[in-house]
This record gives sequence, C-alpha cells and structure tokens, in this order.
Amino acid sequence: MRSSPELRPNFWDALVALAVVLLAAGCAFAVWGGQNGAAALTAVVSVDGVETERLVLADTGETERTVESNGYTLCLRLTETEVWVEEADCPTQDCVHTGHISRSGQSIVCLPARVIITLEGGQPVDNGVDIVVG
Repeated sequence: MRSSPELRPNFWDALVALAVVLLAAGCAFAVWGGQNGAAALTAVVSVDGVETERLVLADTGETERTVESNGYTLCLRLTETEVWVEEADCPTQDCVHTGHISRSGQSIVCLPARVIITLEGGQPVDNGVDIVVG
C-alpha cells in the first residue's frame, strides 16, 4: 500500500493566499471605508410614491413647508438638524405623533395623505446597539 505524498506549500500557494487576503481587504474597504465624505442630511418628500421635493437641511435654516395631497394638508417644520410634522388635518394624526426625525433612514409617513418624508445622507450614527431582544 502506498502512503500519500508529503505536501508542502510552494510559491503558487503563497501567491493564491496573498491574492485572497488582498481581495478581502479591498472588499472590506469598499463596504466600511471611505465614508468620511458623507453627503449633507437631506429630507425627501414623496407624494403617491413620486418624489416631489428634496431639501438639504443645512441650506434651509428653520423653515416651514406645506404639503397638500389627497385632500389633506401637512405642515412640515424643518431645521438644520431635524424635520417634523407640526400639524395635519388627517384623521389618524400618526404623522404628527411620529415626532422629530434627525438621522438618516428615519421617516414620517401619513397614510391618509399618502405622503412620506425620509431623511437621507448625513453622518452615520453609531449608538452602540446592534440588536434589541425582548
């Protein structure tokens, strides 16, 4: 019976290992690196699924906007750091009760008026919480 030959790493094995490490580092940089130049925080207003306004919060100062849709009126309040619906004449008032939004990815939704206000861009906020169970 023959014993298996002794396998030793050679030059090509090292080259493949180096290529894998470089590829992994490149992928990691593409996913997590290079996010220092984040865009300014922007409020995107959509009515019936169609984007109607895109407002850069840093440029607006403290302003008020009115959005009319589907027979309802929403009064939006914008500052340099946050957005909220100050008043609305919709029956459920969920958009008013949502309160202030100030981080990228947060949104305010008014179902009766079919209006969505979403924040995009801005610096990512790390609050240290990955998951909440309970």
